[in-house]
Amino acid sequence: MIDVISSIKRGWLNAIRHIDFPLLLITMAIMAIGLATVHSATLDANERMLSQAGNMGVAMVIMWVVARIPPQKLMNFAIPLYVVGLILLVAVFLFGIKVNGAKRWLSIGFTRIQPSEIMKIAMPLMLAWYFHKFEATLKLRHYLVAALLLLIPFTLIAKQPDLGTALLVGAVGFYVLFLAGLPWKIIVGLLTVAGAAAPLLWGMLHDYQRKRVMTLIDPSTDPLGAGYHIIQATIAIGSGGSFGKGYLNGTQTHLEFIPERHTDFIFAVYSEEWGLLGNALLLFLYTLLIGRGMMISAAAVTPFSRLLAGAITLGFFTYAFINMGMVSGILPVVGVPLPFMSYGGTALVTLFLGIGILMSIETHRMMVKK
Repeated sequence: MIDVISSIKRGWLNAIRHIDFPLLLITMAIMAIGLATVHSATLDANERMLSQAGNMGVAMVIMWVVARIPPQKLMNFAIPLYVVGLILLVAVFLFGIKVNGAKRWLSIGFTRIQPSEIMKIAMPLMLAWYFHKFEATLKLRHYLVAALLLLIPFTLIAKQPDLGTALLVGAVGFYVLFLAGLPWKIIVGLLTVAGAAAPLLWGMLHDYQRKRVMTLIDPSTDPLGAGYHIIQATIAIGSGGSFGKGYLNGTQTHLEFIPERHTDFIFAVYSEEWGLLGNALLLFLYTLLIGRGMMISAAAVTPFSRLLAGAITLGFFTYAFINMGMVSGILPVVGVPLPFMSYGGTALVTLFLGIGILMSIETHRMMVKK
């Protein structure tokens, strides 16, 4: 009997030894808030809440599997995953399924996949591997090659068009370059060039993208069209006041004024019901998540681990910043979900892949240290 108990104990400890519990608890707290908000946003369609709970279960299993893979072995996936991601993006460009005017999905028979999601992980993985390989001999040409590796998938995703995902992929790639020591004079120079090229870039945007920017400046110019999302979201956030209207009591939500309320605009639902106090709690949890991720990055023992952990963590920040910014009316609407809150399986799996990688970097570091 004692041997059986000891065997069970060893099995349990082996199963959880690659879990970073501070990171897991923070993530689960945000997910719990998200699941409750999805329930409130879809009272007439509770199957979405159940589906999201299932998505969370699958994503956490994937997180657990990835957390058990040592960072050295994760490096082996960098080139294959990046190449597969590029091939799938080209396949989307040639054979993709067009939904709502955008060609972002690829049919693989029994289901559809969104290859751009793969690049959210493949991009920082590839660039972290690249800079790790050339760490001792870094020259300007290495940053130029890395920029090219970033520009190719960014362009393919932006052409779908999917500006939101392209920005996220571009952001995590830039974070690797920045953390790898990209000189400030180059960053300032790029910003100057981007500013000077703004008129040209404006002309390259699609009509609906330009309309979103103009609507951001003055949503009242098209209150029932392009400005509708921003107007209704800001009304919901403002009506929440300091303490909110209470759970399940959001009028903008349940009278169905808020569009995409269980996905991109879930923050408006949450804000209306929980107010400023609830928002402060949510921001605190995201701050803890980002802080924990940066601690893992700072303590990493190899350049690959440090760059990868830092880029993934700052990617979480970018997700949250862009979503909250667009829902609050300070950024254009670009279709970025709120991490661990918005409904959706593909994005949740990608996010938990990132969490699993952070856990792998931290727990394997601690095992080596011991």
